[in-house]
Amino acid sequence: MSDTIAFIGVGNMGNPMATNIYKAGYKIKVFDISREMLNKAKENGLETVDNINDLITEKTSTVITMLPEGKHSKKIYLGEDGIINKVSKNCLLIDCSTIDIDTSKEIGKAAENKEILMIDAPVSGGVMGAQKASLNIMVGGSAEAFEKAHPILKIMGKNIYHAGKVGSGNGAKICNNMSLGITMIAASESLMLAKRLNIDIKKVHEIMKNASGNSWPIAVYPPLPGLIEGTPSNNKYKPGFSAGMMNKDLKLANECAKNVNASIPLGEMALNIYSKFCEEGNDTKDFSAISKVIGGDAWDYPIN
Repeated sequence: MSDTIAFIGVGNMGNPMATNIYKAGYKIKVFDISREMLNKAKENGLETVDNINDLITEKTSTVITMLPEGKHSKKIYLGEDGIINKVSKNCLLIDCSTIDIDTSKEIGKAAENKEILMIDAPVSGGVMGAQKASLNIMVGGSAEAFEKAHPILKIMGKNIYHAGKVGSGNGAKICNNMSLGITMIAASESLMLAKRLNIDIKKVHEIMKNASGNSWPIAVYPPLPGLIEGTPSNNKYKPGFSAGMMNKDLKLANECAKNVNASIPLGEMALNIYSKFCEEGNDTKDFSAISKVIGGDAWDYPIN
């Protein structure tokens, strides 16, 4: 394949996503402001560059970004030296960052004005999903842009959903992650209650997986160690998906709710719980470590 994919942001999620594209036979170059992340990408066989000017060329067919916040996406795409002013009309733009809807729309509008196809395509599934190419990808953009992006998205994810126009991908992701944050707290409360009732937690976990109390945190990503191998709870809560990122997404959900006058009392409560957890220095731990807050001294296990 002669055309080149440019990938910006090869952190915990971006690195395995870019690696899967490389393994699928695409020519790909990657950039990150972190030298440590670039070195890790190089270890995976990825071609790295030291700046965006070396990343974007006339042969760049697609640009994929995986960045922490809306301000980063805005700067990368719309800044003085932004991507939209560098790429050709035939280049496809894919922003996999989870950011606020207004910024997605602003980037999409700027791309549309230059007749460039752009989608917002945030992902769900964490580092495990990125490594296994089993991510859920929620897409906002035109039907034309979605169809053009689909072959690349299928390399990185298992379930690809076209949610609607630009901004809808992030809207769907924000709703999903608000539910995830709430259910992770609920799973923690349930399992910790079982502990205080002196019931075998493994048995309660097995029951919940097959009963009406099941959820993704129970079935796939339990917040307590010893239940499912390979989860962050079995690795001292190394993320995964960090508590800081969950806190960011819950903030986005609460901001969205205010903008449309929606009532989300559990979303507000979840934000308060995660904000306090992060303020206490746990923002780099996996978000499932919130169980330590819920459990107190009911369960003796390390998160450091």
